[in-house]
Amino acid sequence: MPGRVLCGSRGKRGSSPRVRWGIEWKLARARFLAKTGKRAAVSGRSGWAARLVSRILLALVAAVLAGYLFCCLALVALRWMRPWTTSVQMERRVQALIHHTPYRKRYEPVPLASISPNLQHAVIAAEDGRFYQHHGIDWQAVDEVVEKDLEQGRVGRGGSTITQQLVKNLFATTSRSWLRKIFEFSLAPVAEAILGKQRILDLYLNVIEWGPGIYGAQAAAGNYYHTSAARLTREQSAHLAAIIPNPRRRKVSRMNDYSAEILLRMRQMGW
Repeated sequence: MPGRVLCGSRGKRGSSPRVRWGIEWKLARARFLAKTGKRAAVSGRSGWAARLVSRILLALVAAVLAGYLFCCLALVALRWMRPWTTSVQMERRVQALIHHTPYRKRYEPVPLASISPNLQHAVIAAEDGRFYQHHGIDWQAVDEVVEKDLEQGRVGRGGSTITQQLVKNLFATTSRSWLRKIFEFSLAPVAEAILGKQRILDLYLNVIEWGPGIYGAQAAAGNYYHTSAARLTREQSAHLAAIIPNPRRRKVSRMNDYSAEILLRMRQMGW
């Protein structure tokens, strides 16, 4: 009996290191698996977030490219068609709905031949004196405006050509932003290549805003002078051109000084 007990106790003492080692190995293995599991979970979450961001960016790029392609196709169609509305016209209607103000749209497109040369010349003299020299962007005017505005401590703005203004009216809004400027700069040369000068001037004179709800030369001539766009005189044309930069605030009857400046520019340009 004593021998058996001794033998049994020796057996237990001999096996205890192995048991402890086995337990420690299992614990170490469990800790290792727990750590690697956490790392895998974190890595999985970060990978999922990266994939989500990349998909959002790809979707945004695809949307921008699709919108740009749509505008290019619309310009091709506008070589022969007249727009039934524009982005700025829709913007004004939405603003009227939001502010619960009355809105009456007057929009009567006519061929360029039915618009007085007086108005054509007055608008070019007032808005884009180098209209027939540039290819959508007047870099000289841009440099002058940026230099002037930087001297005054403002962010450079303005200097938009008739082509850029047409792009804005057709596809953008009146809100000022660098994104809109970039859009105008990128699409203006395309519009020049697709439409040509005379078609650009035709569309521009027919879609621009000339007062609350008044769009195009025909509606403006009828509203302010009770005549047609074809019968506008030089003085009337100069007064109409004078309100284009801010047609919702400027009044034709108060544009005597600026209209005189426009008439002077017209004479200097040989018109």
